[in-house]
Amino acid sequence: MATRLQPGMTRPSSPAAQGPFYAALPLTLASASPRRQKFLRLLGLEFEIVRPAGIEPQSLAGENPPDYAMRAAAAKALAAAQARPGALALGADTIVALEGEIVGKPRDREDALDMLLRLAGKSHVVISACCCCLPDGTARHVTGEARVHFFPWPLDVLAAYAATDEVLDKAGAYAIQGRGAFLAQRVEGSASAVVGLPMAQLVALLLDVGAIRAHAAP
Repeated sequence: MATRLQPGMTRPSSPAAQGPFYAALPLTLASASPRRQKFLRLLGLEFEIVRPAGIEPQSLAGENPPDYAMRAAAAKALAAAQARPGALALGADTIVALEGEIVGKPRDREDALDMLLRLAGKSHVVISACCCCLPDGTARHVTGEARVHFFPWPLDVLAAYAATDEVLDKAGAYAIQGRGAFLAQRVEGSASAVVGLPMAQLVALLLDVGAIRAHAAP
C-alpha cells in the first residue's frame, strides 16, 4: 500500500545500505542538506524528509551563537513534528562564528569573498546544533563545535574559490567537505559538526531515547 504523504513532505529516503544501526521509531529529517542526509544513510537509517520553508529565525542583536543555532534547529524540528505527528523529528542548524559574531550565508559572490577575507589567517568556531522532537511532545538537544583555523590565503586564491558554485548556500561561504577543503589548516573538535551534524552526540542521543538501535552482531 502506498504511503500517503502529508503537505511539505517527500517520499521516504531510498533504502539505506546496511549500516551499524536501524531506526526503531519513524524518523523525519527537517533538512534539504545532502550532507545531513548522507550522514544518516551511512548509519543505516531510513527517514522521511521535510523541507520547512520560511521558518528559520533571524539572529537577534547580541545573541550568543550557540543559542541562536539551537533556536534555529528547534524551529525546524518543530515544523517537521507538526507535519509528521508520531515521528521523531530532527532539526539541525550550522553556523560560523568569528570572534563571537555570527557569520551567516553570503548574499552574493562579492559578499562571499568578503567573508572569506575576514576568515583568512584566523580561527573561527563552527557550531552544529540538533533538536529532536519526540513523539510524546518532549524535545532533546545536542550541540557540537569545532575550531577551524584558516590558512592566510591571498586575495586571488580566495577570489577563485568564491567564483565556484558551492559558496552561496554555506555558512561562512565555504564547504570544508568540498572544493573548500584546502582553506583550513587544521580543525580542532567535532569534524562532522563542521559538515552539518555532530554525529557522536546525535547518535548517543538517538540511542538514549530509543529512536535507533544497533544491529546485533552476526
